[in-house]
Amino acid sequence: MKTNHYETVTDVVVIGGGLAGYAAAIEAAQQGAEVVLLEKQAECGGSSVLSGGFFAFAGTDIQQAAGINDSNELLYDDIRRAGQQQNDEALVRTYVENQIAAYRWVLQQGGKFTSVELAAGHSAPRAHSLRPQDFMQALAQRAIETGRVKTVLNAQAERLLRDSARSRVDGVSATIEGQCANIRARRGVVLAAGGFSRNEAMLKLFVPHQARCVRYGGYGNTGDGVRMAWGLGAGLRDVAHIKGTFGFHPDAATVQGRDWTKLAVYRGAIAVNKQAQRFVDESKSYKLLGDAVLAQPDAMAYQIFDQDIMDTASDTAPPFKFREALALGRLLTEPTLEAIARRVGIDPAALAATVERYNHFVRNGTDEEFGRTGLSSGYGKRVELKRGPWYAYPSTSGLIATYCGVTVDTETRVLDVFGEPIAGLFSAGEMTGGFHGVAYMTGSSLGKCVIFGRIAGRNAASFSAL
Repeated sequence: MKTNHYETVTDVVVIGGGLAGYAAAIEAAQQGAEVVLLEKQAECGGSSVLSGGFFAFAGTDIQQAAGINDSNELLYDDIRRAGQQQNDEALVRTYVENQIAAYRWVLQQGGKFTSVELAAGHSAPRAHSLRPQDFMQALAQRAIETGRVKTVLNAQAERLLRDSARSRVDGVSATIEGQCANIRARRGVVLAAGGFSRNEAMLKLFVPHQARCVRYGGYGNTGDGVRMAWGLGAGLRDVAHIKGTFGFHPDAATVQGRDWTKLAVYRGAIAVNKQAQRFVDESKSYKLLGDAVLAQPDAMAYQIFDQDIMDTASDTAPPFKFREALALGRLLTEPTLEAIARRVGIDPAALAATVERYNHFVRNGTDEEFGRTGLSSGYGKRVELKRGPWYAYPSTSGLIATYCGVTVDTETRVLDVFGEPIAGLFSAGEMTGGFHGVAYMTGSSLGKCVIFGRIAGRNAASFSAL
């Protein structure tokens, strides 16, 4: 029961305690603003702490030390290609122009990258991996150290406040520990409240074809921010392009935990359905692979690979932690291809024929079935599958994040349905649309949170109603 209505005033209000929210809060504080950050859950982190911890940066010193050639131009082309040219060019260009500064900012805030990986949508290895839980803890400490950020947990934001349809957004109405509160902003309000992977009604409204996905993502990701902005007339982008992530273990539907996604396909594995048939070019974005697996019987597939690919496992990058998955019993292994087929319940002869056909394509240089040319987006050399023991990772599509939402410009101002800014309202992170387009390049989501979160915090701190 809600009791005791009260009101407080600050300079900037940030709604959402994930990566984008903290980036905005810290940046606003460094601009001299007093900030109140509201998080509806009992702890911060949102979907950021459930992610693989990949950031897409190009031309970094880590890449250079590893002999990896990458550039702004290649990064821009890859993001646009992953989005099938449906993403906003100006937003992508803003990302690219700010990505090295964002890389340095992550390091300055205490982020520690452990490796650089090749991942979905990359034509060069650029997925800079860190442990997201550790980084979020570091950001929380940085926010405290500013002396200007007050983080309020168990704070359910409910309505944006403004005096009239023509006036600026000047705060938010929220329920905090059962009490009604208005938190007013002298300057700007930043929405960084995540997506709606946990809102069944919104998913059915926008993408009913994703109903077979395993639901995942932060428990607070129920679309609050999108709906609050929508209620003020905000435009929406990319809602029809919501896709799950391939490589999600089906047990994640009933068992809590992290690191359910494994992507052996980007090390050279093949994906087969219950008929032991390949059904897609495995080097595509795992969002497109997610759609492909939903069209298979029971929305199920198996990533099949041999010991040579197992030997490429990483112990730091979650999608490639094959040894950990094996120890947990999620990755299955048998000494022969026939035995692994029987283990997962598919026809051994059919699987043997599929593997031999694939190996033939590798030897001849042309994938006559699906046109696969590399490990990811044409990068990397395909390998034959031939050395036991053999491995299988049961895989479906998991809806971790929605990667769409309110329309924003390059200054992160929320735009209404007519393309006009809603005064005083900024947005960043998963709940914004326009950046990704049709699909998603690995690492661009966390990178986007930092880049546009910082821009939002800076602009909210400098916003004036005059």
